[in-house]
Amino acid sequence: MTTRSRTLRASDLARVAVFAALIAALGLPGPLYVPGSPVPITAQTLGVMLAGALLGARRGAMAVVTFLVLVAAGLPLLAGGRGGISWLTTAPNAGYLLAWPLGALVIGLISERMYPTYRFTPGLPAAAHRFVSGLLATIGGGIIVVYAIGIPVHAARVDSGFLAVVQGVAMFLPGDLIKAGITALVASAVHRALPGLVGGRDGH
Repeated sequence: MTTRSRTLRASDLARVAVFAALIAALGLPGPLYVPGSPVPITAQTLGVMLAGALLGARRGAMAVVTFLVLVAAGLPLLAGGRGGISWLTTAPNAGYLLAWPLGALVIGLISERMYPTYRFTPGLPAAAHRFVSGLLATIGGGIIVVYAIGIPVHAARVDSGFLAVVQGVAMFLPGDLIKAGITALVASAVHRALPGLVGGRDGH
């Protein structure tokens, strides 16, 4: 193992740790409960989206898994100071939480394929290409994947029925779309300044 390899691996671990800490920090404002829904609105999903978009598939997923392992170990890192294995197994929002690593992974995989050329939508200038690419990647992983896993688990944990859960979760969609837009804007700026970050040319 060369010194360069050790340095790069240390750099990867540092980024994973930073983004796990970022997800935890985004829980400090606390959860927002909408009347009639046991699943809270939190800012921590923004951290999950940013992890995939800025770190790529492997490192982004590792950051989210690290965060969830700490939660499972009992650290009160979820919004509202919640922690413990029960939040990942029996809580109504357990499916959404367990889907976070896959969401970050999908965001990273899509980003790794889109960002190298910044060309996805013909006819748009480069800045718009970056934003659209990032937005599509984030919606795909951070919303579609997370909802696809979270909603069935949510429905299984409550008595209101699948359709009622889908209708209730619809109220989260505007906020998640805003988070996806913020992620796309941040990722566009970061990858313009540091090309190759997502693809791993700086860290693999």
